[in-house]
Amino acid sequence: MNVLVVLIPVSLVLGGLGLAAFLWSLKVRQYDDLDGAAWRILIDETPPDEVPRDQ
Repeated sequence: MNVLVVLIPVSLVLGGLGLAAFLWSLKVRQYDDLDGAAWRILIDETPPDEVPRDQ
């Protein structure tokens, strides 16, 4: 029973840290562009007219 005196505050602190990290990620807009990274990987970085030719 004495272990609960330690485990309950530790769990509350860890839960608070998780909540603080989640709120920080919302504040710095981590979830604003969820599809952008998936689309950017499919797009070539150089346009086709700038590709060097072997001539």
